Amino acid sequence: MSILLLEKRGPIAIMTLNRPDMMNALGQAGDGPAVAAVCAEVVADKSIRCAVLTGAGRAFSAGGDVKAMKERSGAFGGKPYDVRGGYRDNIHVIVRSLYNMEVPLISAINGPAIGLGCDVACMADIRLAADHAKLGVTFLKLGLIPGDGGAWLLPRLIGASRAAQLLFTGDVIDAATAKEWGLVSEIYPADELMGEAMNLAERIAGQPPQALRLAKTLMRQANTASYDTIMEMSAAAQALMHETEDHIEGVNAILEKRKPEFKGR
Repeated sequence: MSILLLEKRGPIAIMTLNRPDMMNALGQAGDGPAVAAVCAEVVADKSIRCAVLTGAGRAFSAGGDVKAMKERSGAFGGKPYDVRGGYRDNIHVIVRSLYNMEVPLISAINGPAIGLGCDVACMADIRLAADHAKLGVTFLKLGLIPGDGGAWLLPRLIGASRAAQLLFTGDVIDAATAKEWGLVSEIYPADELMGEAMNLAERIAGQPPQALRLAKTLMRQANTASYDTIMEMSAAAQALMHETEDHIEGVNAILEKRKPEFKGR
């Protein structure tokens, strides 16, 4: 069974990490291509306007498969060159596929998100957590470093000092601390988390889909591009949006004091 299940509810895609007996541990052979295939399907479906990522069972993801590490199997098997390939062709494929999704992505962190699991949650644009969720980047406790790009991403999310504290100590923090640090946006009772994530996804899905995808692209590019580059990209993207029917619909809806109906045209 695939590590990532896909369910489509109208304009919203629900993607569920599906290895509950192992707390959705990642790193088995084929995990990267499986995640990439689901993400590609979501992005290719122009009717999808928002996606929600969560975990099956009691965890979001416990991170890298420690048993596979011990057995030197899956992404962690072989000589150093092979392990390098396991990261590039498997682990990196997971996080790149999620990070590079064109549609807005919400992580609904329904339980522990540890190590690679925490970094996977951070690939989303918005992170919501259950009140009992725990988050940590515990790589050093395994004698490892973040092999999945977390060292690049985490300081951008919570600042260099907080990221260093979390990584260097290996501490696991609770949902309240994660919210205080800006690692998650909101906290909800566990039984309300997915409902709240879907409510947010529905509000996002009400936006014009072409502009929505371009807006996400600009925000992603802004992480590394210069101000002048983003200004040029913004002007070009805006020129495209001015030619869409959804732009006219938005203008008319404001003038006519009604709710717009965006159709992606």
